[in-house]
Amino acid sequence: MSGYQHILIAVDLTPGSEAVAHRAQELAGRYGAKLSLLHVVEFIPVDPAGEALLPPPVDIEGELVQGARRRLDALCDNLGLQSAARRVEVGNIKAEILRVVAEEKADLLVLGSHGRHGLALLMGSTEKSLVHKTPCDVLVVRLS
Repeated sequence: MSGYQHILIAVDLTPGSEAVAHRAQELAGRYGAKLSLLHVVEFIPVDPAGEALLPPPVDIEGELVQGARRRLDALCDNLGLQSAARRVEVGNIKAEILRVVAEEKADLLVLGSHGRHGLALLMGSTEKSLVHKTPCDVLVVRLS
């Protein structure tokens, strides 16, 4: 193996995202790999009974995506990753990460893991699912 060529960083834009991206930066520097960042907005539509509370022309999904783009840009600026490719996708987090890994032909996925306790351990997690289903190497950065 000659090293990684394309590292995809999946971030949730919480404070731990900086640590995840920093770890990926270290690896990219070591291997001379391309870096890309991905955030998935998992939009859950408001149920019809709740729609009456919102003014009709509100584009919640669009606002969530624009806010995520701003935060992803700020993260890249803070880490000196202005030239890194970045994507904000809408959909199921696991499905979108798997789709983007395949589209981008990433050979390493880097993501963070918040510690799970009690019932959450039995329910499974996005991270656990991705480790088993992603067609490339996965580095899970422990954040807790």
